[in-house]
Amino acid sequence: MISSPVRRDRLVIFTRYPQPGQTKTRLIPALGPEGAARLQRQMTELTCDRARQLRAAGVGDRRDLDIEICFTGGDRQGMQQWLGDDLLYKTQGDGDLGDRLARAVDRAFASGAERVVVVGIDCPHLETPILQQAFSALDRAPVVLGPALDGGYYAIAVRRPCPQLFEGIAWGSDKVFQQTIDKCSDLCIKPALLPPLADIDRPEDLDRLPDPLGRTLLAKISTIIPVLNEAERVRDTLASVTRGANVEAIVVDGGSRDDTPAIVESTGVRLLHSPPGRALQMNAGARAATGSILLFLHGDTRLPSGFETVIREILTRPGVVGGAFPLAIDSQQPGLKLLATVANWRSHLWQMPYGDQGLFVPREIFWDLGGFPELPIMEDYEFVRQLQRRGRIALAPTPVQTSARRWQQLGAFKTTAINQAIVLGYTLGVSPERLARWYRQSRDRP
Repeated sequence: MISSPVRRDRLVIFTRYPQPGQTKTRLIPALGPEGAARLQRQMTELTCDRARQLRAAGVGDRRDLDIEICFTGGDRQGMQQWLGDDLLYKTQGDGDLGDRLARAVDRAFASGAERVVVVGIDCPHLETPILQQAFSALDRAPVVLGPALDGGYYAIAVRRPCPQLFEGIAWGSDKVFQQTIDKCSDLCIKPALLPPLADIDRPEDLDRLPDPLGRTLLAKISTIIPVLNEAERVRDTLASVTRGANVEAIVVDGGSRDDTPAIVESTGVRLLHSPPGRALQMNAGARAATGSILLFLHGDTRLPSGFETVIREILTRPGVVGGAFPLAIDSQQPGLKLLATVANWRSHLWQMPYGDQGLFVPREIFWDLGGFPELPIMEDYEFVRQLQRRGRIALAPTPVQTSARRWQQLGAFKTTAINQAIVLGYTLGVSPERLARWYRQSRDRP
């Protein structure tokens, strides 16, 4: 018995390499360049995952599905490293969107495909059954369209090349779908229609993002900065915070006698006052925060560019309940560089970051743990120990920059010895009050 040959279909996914500032530019005012690029990345990955599900399920009797990534920006190697080597990769080439669509369709048929579906990545609700429906509808109609709510279309499927469908269309306008319907009428084609879906192109579209994607990308971050006499450094710290998208800064002053409060007020950042004590100040800031993510930052520590995108991405990882940044000390001294390296190994291997590493945690988990224990010392160490029992504490890829002053005042070796002695004493059960007195005496002693 001779079996019938396997027929091939092709699903073409139009996307762009997620370079910050070069993709989803209309969303930059709401998400920032890094956040807009992250959304591009996540929606592309989501579309590819659903395409793979379709390929695994099959698109009909004795049919194989090829998945092609038709991209712009970046290069083939970068795209393959990002999305995997089980997909085909082709550049979109020159011309307007119509030229590029027609070229992709012609190329797919030339390679032996019998049915071709082209989709974008802007519709997070474009799920596997709709992709299946696009192919199936070609059995009864020569053209299938997926209308978008903004007047465009998110999918077009054809049984043969038809370059006329892409000519004379006002791409990027709300007339794209209707003009394509009119083209079909001129060609005596009656298209089949898929369910209408929402594109995510503009800030007002972000409310349509499905959870958890929407919650993560739109999550507001409240950065809480306890300060005491930080006039020399707080301005730089605040500058690193306020450049983040959808981020609020709250400074909690513990009774500064220098110009710290005036400097904070001059920047327009919210200033609170609290009794001195890092735990008291951070909890006061957390109570006033409006974000769903809390980031605790020392007044002499600067955040890296794009920190907000990194935080949101980390907190989407399964099992992750919090995170921190690697430590970089603002000094060229070899001893301090070695000290930062050791601290980062500790954070990575034992998931024990300290407060000067920018600890971040979902607001709900923070208050479930009761906030920072209001101890005179070791409040961050104790909080992280409790957080570890909830899940994994992740380390961000880029470091914060922390002032070297604490190590330079007494010397790197003596400062480290004092800190480790405090940790050891706390672990052995010495009272925090006694440790705090000993710590102050050790630092005050010549």
